[in-house]
Amino acid sequence: MRANFRPSSFVVATALLTLPMVVAQAQITTFSAYLSGAAESPPNGSPATGTAFVTLDQTLNTMRVQVSFFGLTVTNTAAHIHCCLAAPFTGTAGVATTTPTFTGFPAGTSGWYDFTFSMLDAGSYNPAFVTAQGGIPQAYAALTAGLFSPGRTYLNIHTSNFPGGEIRGFLQIVPEPSTYALMATGLVALGIVARKRRKA
Repeated sequence: MRANFRPSSFVVATALLTLPMVVAQAQITTFSAYLSGAAESPPNGSPATGTAFVTLDQTLNTMRVQVSFFGLTVTNTAAHIHCCLAAPFTGTAGVATTTPTFTGFPAGTSGWYDFTFSMLDAGSYNPAFVTAQGGIPQAYAALTAGLFSPGRTYLNIHTSNFPGGEIRGFLQIVPEPSTYALMATGLVALGIVARKRRKA
């Protein structure tokens, strides 16, 4: 497992070339989300945006998390996946993944993240989530079921200005290659904008 954070449009574009190009095929499924303040509960006026891809490999029992975020009001304090909402796209749920934040998640107001978790490793989960589910296999099954249920899981990024979450997005299966390409273009755009802001 490794973390990679190099906030440049070149690296973002290169990383996109390595994203799984097979969506919802066999045992590999890709989920995606747009992150915004408007999607938080309650909604907020943050100008920040983000894009996330979560690729679940049920053969290797791994979960690759890729996040690009830009324009947080202050440095982020946490980032993780929450599961599972009682009602789709509504309210909040407990943290399912590593607390307080994803392993190696970059501090700052903008950045790029890429990390692959072993879903059979206790360190990939919030201990409270594992306890509530009755063990690691059950936690893995619950998170997987949540991901496959539209609007039941979400990824968000927290800051001190918005302790409950500054931006979030509901994870859903990437529906088709054309949509995948559109979201990939969004990630590249975020990287380019971040690079231009740093040069300004």
